[in-house]
Amino acid sequence: MVKDTANEIFPDEMICDLLIKGWCIDGKLEEARRLAGEMYRGGFEIGATAYNAMLDCVCKLCREKDPFRLQNEAEKVLLDMDFYGVPRNVETFNVLLGNLCKIRKTEDAMKLFFRMGEWGCYPNADSFLILIRSLYQAARVGEADEMIDGMKSAGFGDQLGKKEYYGFLKILCGIERVEHAMTIFKKMKADGCKPGIKTYDLLMGKWCAHNRLDRADALYNEALKNGVPVEPKPYRVDPRYMKKTKAVKKEKKRETFSEKMARKRSSLKQIRLSFVKKSRGRMHSA
Repeated sequence: MVKDTANEIFPDEMICDLLIKGWCIDGKLEEARRLAGEMYRGGFEIGATAYNAMLDCVCKLCREKDPFRLQNEAEKVLLDMDFYGVPRNVETFNVLLGNLCKIRKTEDAMKLFFRMGEWGCYPNADSFLILIRSLYQAARVGEADEMIDGMKSAGFGDQLGKKEYYGFLKILCGIERVEHAMTIFKKMKADGCKPGIKTYDLLMGKWCAHNRLDRADALYNEALKNGVPVEPKPYRVDPRYMKKTKAVKKEKKRETFSEKMARKRSSLKQIRLSFVKKSRGRMHSA
């Protein structure tokens, strides 16, 4: 389409950046690089949008084929940006943070997050959210809570809405940190986010799975009190949390001394009778 309309609408740098981004979204990294080369030869400048798209494409391809190469391949794209004088922006770092977290390199992502200022960049709301989710997935709940507080201190508290809190609760329930999920649930309400049906269903279902019907009932009553139209459902109890009834073992009654002697006398009597019978049988045969 661009080639057909090139005579009427001459492509500018924004159009070329979007074309590179399009190839990258489609996973066609070589096509994107070829177009970037044509742009440079044509006297165009490539912006951060195009390089961020190529960076994301490189990271995705590495995640699919060889995650261990991700950081090295990403570094090559960053070197190209430095070579052509394209400054990194916050989206550049968000691409790196997101892809590092997806391959469970949360610690590397944390280090990069705190180094953003070296390039004159500062985290935005997405930067914080990427790390909060990753920290919760890694069960580093204390650090994730601190990151939420840091996000509010940085002025992005208004970006913590019902959707974001629900995502945190879903992760915590997924890693069986239900008690901490309740802590975040309280924080969610304190921040003015009113929980909806999905949030209550998630928490009630998890408490029922843990065989804690008292906690599930408390949430059900709270939802009704707040006007949330929740409905009772047949939640399934996880076999790990089902109460197992222990089989009562019958203790063997200890034999008294008199019973023991009686048993021995009875055995001796049986032996004597058997001996007498055998002796009489031999006499008759003789």
